[in-house]
Amino acid sequence: MAALDDLVGELDRSYAEAQARMSDPAVYNDHREAADVGRRLKELEGPWKLAQQWKQARADLDAARGDAELAEMAGGYEEDVARLEEELKLALAERDPADEKDVIVEIRGGEGGDEGKLWAGDLARLLQRYAERRGFRWEEIEVTSSDAGGIKEATFAIKGDGAYSVFKFEGGTHRVQRVPETESQGRIHTSTATVAVMPEAEEMDVEIEESDLKIDVYRSSGPGGQSVNTTDSAVRITHMPTGIVVAMQDERSQLQNREKAMRVLRARIYEAERERQAAEQAAARSAQVGTGARAEKIRTYNFPQSRVTDHRVKLNVPLEQVLAGSLDDFTNALTADEQRRALER
Repeated sequence: MAALDDLVGELDRSYAEAQARMSDPAVYNDHREAADVGRRLKELEGPWKLAQQWKQARADLDAARGDAELAEMAGGYEEDVARLEEELKLALAERDPADEKDVIVEIRGGEGGDEGKLWAGDLARLLQRYAERRGFRWEEIEVTSSDAGGIKEATFAIKGDGAYSVFKFEGGTHRVQRVPETESQGRIHTSTATVAVMPEAEEMDVEIEESDLKIDVYRSSGPGGQSVNTTDSAVRITHMPTGIVVAMQDERSQLQNREKAMRVLRARIYEAERERQAAEQAAARSAQVGTGARAEKIRTYNFPQSRVTDHRVKLNVPLEQVLAGSLDDFTNALTADEQRRALER
């Protein structure tokens, strides 16, 4: 990390510039630009206030060291400076540029047959409760249910400032250990569901040429494959350069299905490019720190022992708390861990 004084000087300049832009009538009258500047100002405000406290604490420490009557207070000021310096370093650590974006979440039943699909449904409801507790809006995009009442696969959107900064830690394999309702012998089964979390990309984030798309339309099908619509409303879009395929059939309108498919397609392309860049950066570092690959088992939900363990930060949380949609302990610990890793780069 560059010298803290240099970073604080840059922070002061950026904050003053954002304030000046917010006061500019041309910006104020452009709703989109005003919203962007407002988000930037909000993002800078916390670190800027910390920086002012740190500068004041250093000034108080210098004054105490230079005054015999205040010398006995120097120890307390030293502690204040050290504490504020650590908080400021974390606040200034490089952030993921996608943190403020909305989120596309894909959930699939994994190992365990019907129980894995039932667990996927439970996991979707758990994440929905967490989103609502955090003040985000949960939107269903496409859900394919299993015969037993679970989820084969489902796609949701989570909307709200900073949604990705919260939900990016949910991407991976979620393992559950419990006795299924269909288990007559009371044996504990281990099942999994996978979660993919992607920032929702805007059109300006991903440039998609119409000529790169192969679009197929067909009739929606329900359980068992029977047709549930008399028109070709279902849409399958293939992005030829990447091979990414997205299909949508939940809506009765072909146009609505196409719009939903394009939202998911943009998110997948955007995330694939982010992963490619991250892999290049990791390869360039002498020591790669955690890949965060989606295939990694991130969390175990142990029903017999009533606890949930996040394997990335070795943290246990009561199961009842997690099932109620309270994942803040995990989110806070994982955010702190991410910030520490950013400081080491």
